[in-house]
Amino acid sequence: MKEFLEKLAPYHFFNYLLPGALFVILVDKIVGYNFYQTDIILGLLLYYFIGLSISRIGSLIIEPLLRKTRFVVFADYKDFLSASKDDTKIEVLSEVNNMYRTLCALFTLLLLLKIYKAIVSTYTVLATWNEYILIGLLLVMFLYSYKKQSGYITNRVNAVSENKTEDKKSVSKRVTK
Repeated sequence: MKEFLEKLAPYHFFNYLLPGALFVILVDKIVGYNFYQTDIILGLLLYYFIGLSISRIGSLIIEPLLRKTRFVVFADYKDFLSASKDDTKIEVLSEVNNMYRTLCALFTLLLLLKIYKAIVSTYTVLATWNEYILIGLLLVMFLYSYKKQSGYITNRVNAVSENKTEDKKSVSKRVTK
């Protein structure tokens, strides 16, 4: 277990494990759902997965809503990649930024679960569908996460390819002069 915690990157700790554990504590106190685990290993895995899921909600729902309303404005992705090479602090700032987004998603999810619990208490038939609803939502969320991550990879590959093409052109111009 000590080895697992030592290998856990700070990013994963602050964006997955910590929000997952915080969610488990708060959802018990605020909503009344108990996700506590007595087995430490099982608990770490569950809290990490919960945190990962909350992070995805932040990435797929919270961030696009805030961007659409212009509450936050991002630099062009190619500019971000280029600037990150020159200023390594940008990566750290981006990780902190992602942590704040995950915390926004956590509190949004707590609010939505509180509302869902009130709805289920009125329409008790919904309670029999909880597992199906959860599995369906997780499936859709991770499908879109996969699509978004694939887009990031494609953008990075294209940026590297464009840089190599530009480098070849500038070398070619110098050679022909």
